[in-house]
Amino acid sequence: MNDLNVISDRYKEALIDFVQDLIRIQSYSGQEESIIKFIRQKMLDLGYDEVKIDSMGNVVGKIGSGKKVVMFDSHVDTVEVNDDADWKFPPFNGTIANGHIHGRGSVDMKSAAGASIYSAVLAMEQGLIDGKTIYVSCTVMEEDCDAENLKHLFDELNLRPDYMIICEPSNNKITLGHKGKAQIAITTQGVSAHGAAPEKGVNAIYEMAEIIQRVEKRNQELSMQSGLKGTLVLSRISSISASLNAVPSECEIYLDRRTVPGETNEQIKKEMDNLVQGTNASWEVGILHRKSWTGKNVTYRPFHEAWQIDKEHELTKACIAAYQDLFSPDEIEFEYWNFSTNAVTPVSMGIPTIGFGPGNYQLAHMCSEHCEVQQIIDACAFYVELIRRI
Repeated sequence: MNDLNVISDRYKEALIDFVQDLIRIQSYSGQEESIIKFIRQKMLDLGYDEVKIDSMGNVVGKIGSGKKVVMFDSHVDTVEVNDDADWKFPPFNGTIANGHIHGRGSVDMKSAAGASIYSAVLAMEQGLIDGKTIYVSCTVMEEDCDAENLKHLFDELNLRPDYMIICEPSNNKITLGHKGKAQIAITTQGVSAHGAAPEKGVNAIYEMAEIIQRVEKRNQELSMQSGLKGTLVLSRISSISASLNAVPSECEIYLDRRTVPGETNEQIKKEMDNLVQGTNASWEVGILHRKSWTGKNVTYRPFHEAWQIDKEHELTKACIAAYQDLFSPDEIEFEYWNFSTNAVTPVSMGIPTIGFGPGNYQLAHMCSEHCEVQQIIDACAFYVELIRRI
């Protein structure tokens, strides 16, 4: 791949320096104040027409004032680092070695944030935004509460883009959609009794044992399906008892269900009903409660259907044309994410949405996370060319 001189050497250096700066700012979910304020100032320095931070702590910059509204989104929170000693390079140094930039967030997804921020400036300088308004958002708390950030941002600032580009890592492949997500808590009820007289109680863990077997069986059934496959994983189990000498009165498991296009929320509800059928158990969506760096309380309901944009959609065609012009591939290989992203919000609003971003997403959250420098430059060039064509 090459950037066909869309980006000058001066801007290439500035872009990579900026990504290094972003990596050096620790920004765990709910602790993004420093990086958001840093990005706000950077956008102002680069000449954005307007920059705002909403009450949740997301920042969005605007360039242009045309009727056609295009928006690029990257989240800038990261998962924590609990294995510093295992990293080849310090996780918050932004070290460049062997053509890659290393550090927490280099893939997920500060490289994309930098590329999108600079792309809007380059498009403006090249006269590509006549009749367009370009928004670039850098959002918070995605790791715990994907899509809640854009929901707050859109509502508070009354935004509704015509086109949405989610810049999650895709190895710079055009990404047509991602799996849905349902996170479910199942609870069984028992009767407490002394451990020396268990026959007087009902063990909630034993009650859960049959459900766990059903969960495993259902995941095996999903794995046998053709095409894209859904998954069902038991990710946590806990119990409540009066003491270590007592029969547990309650047991809870937490399920992570990933869905594929064609599976509906109603089908997932029925699936959960089947898992608990005939047992003393109930299920509910595993709602999360978090607080943003601004102090705003955030409630997240993880129950989203899968989505996929058509290859014949005008946004997809614009992406294909931009990709072909820049990189001249013999054949375009598309991506489909197996994880959930902020796309949930625009898709639910009927906004045409597509994905494209630098970095191998299989390295996200991993020790020694790193992203190829050239991919960052190429992603920026792609965003500029897409702005030209959309």
